[in-house]
Amino acid sequence: MEHFNTIIEPFRIKSVEAIKFTRREEREAALREAGYNVFRLRAEDVLIDLLTDSGTGAMSAAQWGALMQGDESYAGSRSYFRFRDVVSDLTGYRHVIPTHQGRAAERILFHSVLEAGQIVPNNNHFDTTRANVETEKAEARDLVIPEGRVPSQVHPFKGNIDLAALGRALETEGDRIPLVMVTVTNNAGGGQPVSLENLRGVRRLCDRFAKPFFLDACRFAENAYFIKKREEGQGHRTPREIAREMFSLADGCTMSAKKDGLANIGGFLALNDDAWADRCRNLLILTEGFPTYGGLAGYDLEAVARGLEEVLEESYLRYRIRSTEYLHERLVGAGVPVLQPAGGHAVYLDARALLSHIPPRQYPGISLAGALYLEAGIRGVEIGTVMFGLQPDGTERIPPMDLVRLAIPRRVYTQSHIDYVAEAVIAVAGMKDRLRGYRIAKAPSVLRHFTAIFEPV
Repeated sequence: MEHFNTIIEPFRIKSVEAIKFTRREEREAALREAGYNVFRLRAEDVLIDLLTDSGTGAMSAAQWGALMQGDESYAGSRSYFRFRDVVSDLTGYRHVIPTHQGRAAERILFHSVLEAGQIVPNNNHFDTTRANVETEKAEARDLVIPEGRVPSQVHPFKGNIDLAALGRALETEGDRIPLVMVTVTNNAGGGQPVSLENLRGVRRLCDRFAKPFFLDACRFAENAYFIKKREEGQGHRTPREIAREMFSLADGCTMSAKKDGLANIGGFLALNDDAWADRCRNLLILTEGFPTYGGLAGYDLEAVARGLEEVLEESYLRYRIRSTEYLHERLVGAGVPVLQPAGGHAVYLDARALLSHIPPRQYPGISLAGALYLEAGIRGVEIGTVMFGLQPDGTERIPPMDLVRLAIPRRVYTQSHIDYVAEAVIAVAGMKDRLRGYRIAKAPSVLRHFTAIFEPV
């Protein structure tokens, strides 16, 4: 099978869900009613939904079977111990705290350990991570390598943190840095992986300056597979072996199990420090639930436990990474500007390059995302000036990139769906000169991209 080029899904379909086809005038009305913000669309009015890969995947027959084994006891449920054992075996961390999703793990960690004026270095903070740091009046500082700020530049590990910059920050501002984070894969930077060599470098710096090191591990399995395929000396290892080393280099992690947990809801905070774990559990009880369910049903814990096992199967990861790469190749071949190289969970369109006539403060990503929905019923998401431009003081800065992310849900869409997406993107790129910018008519002061209302310029 290895010598054939066709991408074969490593599963058979046993249940299907109908999708709704709409006419262009219906989509035009829906987009207008949504304030030109695709987050505000009704999902039933979307043909192919690439807004996010978070919680939108299809669970396996084994996961659905595991749901029937859920123990819904309030405290000390059997399902918690199954979940805990799977997470502990994978990560090696002593304390495993379930949460209803990744942002809850972030909030609990940062509220428990951060103080105003402190700094959290990361390769790139994604939206909720940044918001949870800034809510504590701390600084979320991005230190991705320079190559990670240039969409067209090719680098095998474009998600790497800049070790020299991190070292300088620890040397000169270490008293303000309570922990260091690295996001794997680097979502805000195009789903790009982080190398083992880079993670080992972070570990050395954290040891030198006595700082805890945490992973944002939402897509740890995809990152492990990239290491296997791209990093010298790693090709003989299994994704599970690589993932375990990744976790062993850190002192803890936050995790949204809605990504590489292959579940529709769930997450966890895992760490080694006893005092931090006590503080986090106390906050969990206050806001999420008892420490053995953390805001989840017992059947959710069972689904996540099984998903964390399935996600490291090499046949799945090969299909997952290759299918994303396939879409990337189709668009590159047609001359559509995309972030290079292909990421793990998504293809990122370079809206700033494609719509060079729309200035960043007229939000080219919003324009491109709206056009994709209007012309083809496809929903992506802006990753640019709207998502990352607003600063804690209320000013707006222009981030390095304006992208539109096409995040591919796990085990949901077939090859023909992806071919349709490629055809649609190429068609919209061909009408680029007709697209116009947008202004914000109304927006909240935090995470504005979720609910903002736009108007055409």
